[in-house]
Amino acid sequence: MSRKSKMKSARARTAWVGLPLVTSASVALAQQAPPAANTLEEITVTATRREETLQSVPLAVQAITNERIEALHIQNFNDYAKFLPSVSFQTAGPGYARVLIRGISADHDPNHSGPQPTVGTYLDDQPITTIQGAIDLHLYDIARIEALAGPQGTLYGASSESGTVRIITNKPDPSAFQAAYDVQGSYMAHGGPGGTVEGFVNMPLSDRAAVRLVGWDEHTSGFIDNVPATRTYAVGGTINNSTLAKKHYNDVDVYGGRAALRVDMNDSWTITPVLMAQETKTTGVFGFDPAVGDLQVKRFHPDSTDDHFVDAALTIEGKVSDFDITYTGAFLKRQNNTQSDYSDYTLAYQTYASYAQLWVGPNNARIDPSQEILGKDRFEKVSQELRFATPKQYPIRAVGGVFYQRQQHQIERSYVIAGLDPLYSIKGWKDTWWLTEQMRVDRDYAAFAELSYDILPNLTVTGGFRQFKYDNTLAGFTGLAAGNPIAGTVGENGCISPVGIYGGPCLSFDKASKDTGNTHKLNVTYRLDDSKLVYATWSTGFRPGGINRAGNLPPYQADFLTNVELGWKMTFANAFRINAAVFHEDWKDFQFGFRGANNLTRIANAGAAQVWGIESDLSWSVTPRVLLTSGLTVMNPTLKDNYCGRLNPDGSPMTSNPCKNPNGSTSAPLAPQGQQLPSTSKVKANVTARYTFPVGTSEGHVLAAALYQSAQWDDLRTAQRTALGQQPGYATVDLTMGADRGNFSMDLFVTNLFDKRGEIFRYSQCSSCGPIATYIVPIQPRVVGLRFGQKF
Repeated sequence: MSRKSKMKSARARTAWVGLPLVTSASVALAQQAPPAANTLEEITVTATRREETLQSVPLAVQAITNERIEALHIQNFNDYAKFLPSVSFQTAGPGYARVLIRGISADHDPNHSGPQPTVGTYLDDQPITTIQGAIDLHLYDIARIEALAGPQGTLYGASSESGTVRIITNKPDPSAFQAAYDVQGSYMAHGGPGGTVEGFVNMPLSDRAAVRLVGWDEHTSGFIDNVPATRTYAVGGTINNSTLAKKHYNDVDVYGGRAALRVDMNDSWTITPVLMAQETKTTGVFGFDPAVGDLQVKRFHPDSTDDHFVDAALTIEGKVSDFDITYTGAFLKRQNNTQSDYSDYTLAYQTYASYAQLWVGPNNARIDPSQEILGKDRFEKVSQELRFATPKQYPIRAVGGVFYQRQQHQIERSYVIAGLDPLYSIKGWKDTWWLTEQMRVDRDYAAFAELSYDILPNLTVTGGFRQFKYDNTLAGFTGLAAGNPIAGTVGENGCISPVGIYGGPCLSFDKASKDTGNTHKLNVTYRLDDSKLVYATWSTGFRPGGINRAGNLPPYQADFLTNVELGWKMTFANAFRINAAVFHEDWKDFQFGFRGANNLTRIANAGAAQVWGIESDLSWSVTPRVLLTSGLTVMNPTLKDNYCGRLNPDGSPMTSNPCKNPNGSTSAPLAPQGQQLPSTSKVKANVTARYTFPVGTSEGHVLAAALYQSAQWDDLRTAQRTALGQQPGYATVDLTMGADRGNFSMDLFVTNLFDKRGEIFRYSQCSSCGPIATYIVPIQPRVVGLRFGQKF
């Protein structure tokens, strides 16, 4: 239901009435009056780059509408990912999510020098996936979220290898004035108070132009305690964290805004420029150390991030004859400053005599050997796409176009030991014993087309093709000072040019990787009637290759995913809807990122994996006032072959006796055939229901959501995953009750009702040397909140 229709149907209400709490769940706001019959909401999507109903699109698409976003109190990526059964993710904190779909995951380490993501994230028609992952947008005034499962390699291309997530904003509307605000206060268990203020206004400037302004400011309480502690090193004495110890110290502040202008130049052409900016500030870390205590850590240096971006986009839509023409261009600039305690690494290496030498300052004075990392990331991304679409009523329909993007990432990591002897410091970098100062540039070019032909009125065949080219470079410095006793040829002793970049002491590597290729799609759809269809799809996706900065390691090659699925979409009496798909995915020469010598990230094409699975999405309007929904994914993501870590000279995986040693003996595989892929669950499900009811002249609603996901691991390799430990499965429940009166609404809500410690991610600072401390990133503890809103 639109905001405008809600406002009109609510004007007769005159009083607030208290509401009883009952168990329910919802994916939409309560209706102001019951419908005459059981009906399901018709959802419009643009997954195929055309505006179509969800039930008419022969793809595995899950959509969360504006009403669901508001009802489920979705404000960020973590909030909506839990309601998408095919989606999982890794994250160490806000802004660092690595999105996964249908179990396609191999690497535990989403490092700045690692592979590109396997899932593309789009804001409207603009890709916002940066090299380290997608931007974590605050969600307000959003039309819907679309999750496209399976390779989208023809219409969406690189980094949409296993799927695509699209965030669709509400556009300026010249037909009417609209405005709203929402104020929310909350209290987090094991933490403190939080709150959000949000608002938007849609102002017509004429009958052909409008502007839409959106703003938000959110504070989220911390829930992890940095407890008072001391740490004693074999050399360097004992240190303490008395100045940093603090309860629930990992708080988050997010504020930003979006401005969009729409101008209808005439009846055929429209331009829409959009400007958006957001800043996210965090302190502390978001993983706790179970060896210290529940939701507790011992940190000896400050931890903080300041992540801000500005995004400018332009969309031009029009017609040439009967053809729809769309141009989208965007420029994204993101800057991220970080400070991290890295003293676990010191603890891991303190017994090595060569490292202990570093902890002697000038004049043989002992210094505090604990480390911190000072980081800077500077992203810039330019993307442009021009496409056409034929009319939907043509028996032969086509969508096609050209695409270009260039993304660069300036990466700086300064590993600092205060008081370090200048002999061991990087030239020009005081107290820095290790420095990374590099520039990565990834370029993508593509031409694509999809053609659909109605063989019969109810039988359609669609074919798709995308020709791509990537051209990636990585240059800069990484390593140690020349005087460092463990330097070897890593760093200043391995320079290939005396001229560095961005203040680096020299150039220690300058590498490139480029290639061309193509992806394909074939779909056959049979429509039983206007509300039922079945389809079969064969599709492929890809992820560009890239560069290993370490030593003489060869580049890693592009990897490819082949998907075969059989799906169906059925609606009965417009009251019961079931969408489902059975799929098999074959992942060839997948890129595997891991920490090698000196804890440097390395990437190799590791062999093959496969995923068998089934996913479903069900909605049932039981009565005009009761709606039940559910989502389910069951899959088995596994290695097809033993992974032994051996490569051919060209960097490809060794397939002939890969575990055979040069002396003829055979080693146990690092990961055996049949091993479950990391960071993904075999089962993920949610069940929701909604009940609405009149109370006097008000309309009440109660809702709840129950969610479950099974156990998962956080590394592909057996030894490393065993050291980190398995993430157990967990279930959570969210509840809401509220009412609408006139233009006003109020909700009382609880998330994670039973305060479960569900685990999102596990990591260690030094996986190559054995974990000194394993950090567990949990879901948020229980939050109780009250939200008040008004619409105009």
